[in-house]
Amino acid sequence: MIVQKELNVPTMLFTLRGTVVPRIWLHILLIAALAVAVTAADAWRPGLLPEISLAPFSLIGLVLSIFLGFRNNVCYERWWEGRKQWGQAISCARALARDIPAFLPNDRPRQIRILRRVAGFAAGLAARLRERDESAALAPWLPAPEAEALPGLRNRPGAALSGATRELAEAWREGAFGEITLQALAAHVDGLSAVQTACERIATTPTPFSYSLLLHRTCWIFCLLAPFGLVGALGWLTPFFAVLLAYAFFGLDALGDELELPFGLMPNHLPLDALVRAIEIEIAEATGEPPPEPLAPVSGRLT
Repeated sequence: MIVQKELNVPTMLFTLRGTVVPRIWLHILLIAALAVAVTAADAWRPGLLPEISLAPFSLIGLVLSIFLGFRNNVCYERWWEGRKQWGQAISCARALARDIPAFLPNDRPRQIRILRRVAGFAAGLAARLRERDESAALAPWLPAPEAEALPGLRNRPGAALSGATRELAEAWREGAFGEITLQALAAHVDGLSAVQTACERIATTPTPFSYSLLLHRTCWIFCLLAPFGLVGALGWLTPFFAVLLAYAFFGLDALGDELELPFGLMPNHLPLDALVRAIEIEIAEATGEPPPEPLAPVSGRLT
């Protein structure tokens, strides 16, 4: 995720970090070349190219912009939903980090085992969403027998929560706390499981393919035909306005693609590593271990 503390005029006009320009510059270059060719052909031999009224382009551009805006709203909602779910994960982890030492004051080893599983769950879920090695992310946080069993499991982050639930149930059976306390602690663990389910839903259910394909095709058709409609009215200004239209429509289209699946490593994706580190800090402080430093942006980007 791009962390931009200052937004001044030069930054708005010339920065490329965090923008969609690196993804669409070839598209824009193609439209610019076409616009120059159309303008040169019209100047060399007027009437060579068919004259197209601007009215259809105005209508199509209006409809296309509405649909692109709707799609981007949907994609941003998915991005924001992912951020809210990870905020919920941090909230549940903090609640457990606060409650476990209070309800198990005389069982320090069990406190540590439960809370380390919470940190392992966060690391494993981030690895799952970013298609990394879940076992490698989880193993340092789990007891050796559980870590060795991870490669044979499908839901590895869930295995960390299952271990935490078993520890809580054993403590309840030993009389460490009552049933109401068990239910309250289990609710926080269930909250982490719900976060995993919601994030997997976002990651595995993109927007309908036919809808995205329709917008991609319409953007290309509109931008490819735009120079033919603009050249009669704008002359040698046609390439400038054609590039401006291409930047706007291709940019909105690419931004929607980027926000649609928010857990990757693109500049505007969610900073899962930083969110996992926030949970690790909470767990380390609760278990008495030296907390790691929060992740800081590198060149204005937080991963």
